[in-house]
Amino acid sequence: MSQPIELPKKVTLSDGTVAPALGQGTWYMGENPAIRAREIKALQLGIELGMTLIDTAEMYGNGQSEALVGEAIKGRRDDVFLVSKVYPHNAGLDTISTACENSLKRLGTDRLDLYLLHWRGGIPLKETIEGMERLKQEGKILRWGVSNFDIDDMQELWELENGSNCVTNQVLYHLGSRGIEYSLMPWQQERRAPVMAYCPLAQGGSLSRKLLNDATISEIAKQHGVRPLQIILAWAIRSDQVIAIPKASQEQHVRENAAAASIKLTEEDLQRLDQVFPKPTRKLPLDIE
Repeated sequence: MSQPIELPKKVTLSDGTVAPALGQGTWYMGENPAIRAREIKALQLGIELGMTLIDTAEMYGNGQSEALVGEAIKGRRDDVFLVSKVYPHNAGLDTISTACENSLKRLGTDRLDLYLLHWRGGIPLKETIEGMERLKQEGKILRWGVSNFDIDDMQELWELENGSNCVTNQVLYHLGSRGIEYSLMPWQQERRAPVMAYCPLAQGGSLSRKLLNDATISEIAKQHGVRPLQIILAWAIRSDQVIAIPKASQEQHVRENAAAASIKLTEEDLQRLDQVFPKPTRKLPLDIE
């Protein structure tokens, strides 16, 4: 197997680790046996094209996504930056180790590069932090973060012992959902904790269709000789502060996603997009898909 190519855009985590700005999401993957082989090939192609960060979770298909990823990375674990997420109810001191070990078994590996608390639940953050730090000491995870945390959650986390060891916050973020730009994203940037954007193309539905059919996006795509979805993705990673994790289960979509990392949007492009999809002017509730 050849070495993955390097994507032109990178993001540096707070511990100095460099990750590709584009990774691969796996939500809903692994749940349909009829397309399993195609999904595995898509993930493997994505790795070859430089999207070596793969995000999954114990929640996705009740572990079926993790098992699929494990099959896709077999024989090339060291080429991949592997991310998984723990259920909130499994994030206590007496449960997080078992949850992590089960994820590792499904993934066929001895370690996670990044382990995230999927969303905030009833278990105290202090307890989850202690569990994450213990997993780090045991070598089962190399670093940890959170997901679906708003700014007040992040501020609370940061005030706790070892809370600032959180390296990222994975949230919904795309051109049609810019609320985090008002306060959450600047707060994280100040602390060198990049945003990991899930559903960077919007997760299907009317909003996704609106973005893909928008006249301004289509015009900009035509000028760059690419498809609208590639402009939407290039916009999401326009800075060095966002890692986007689009999902693709078909070869064509994988190639289009990877190519988006090479698109350089101009200031004029960005201004035109701001006019149609304006920046937030006030604090908005955190969007969750």
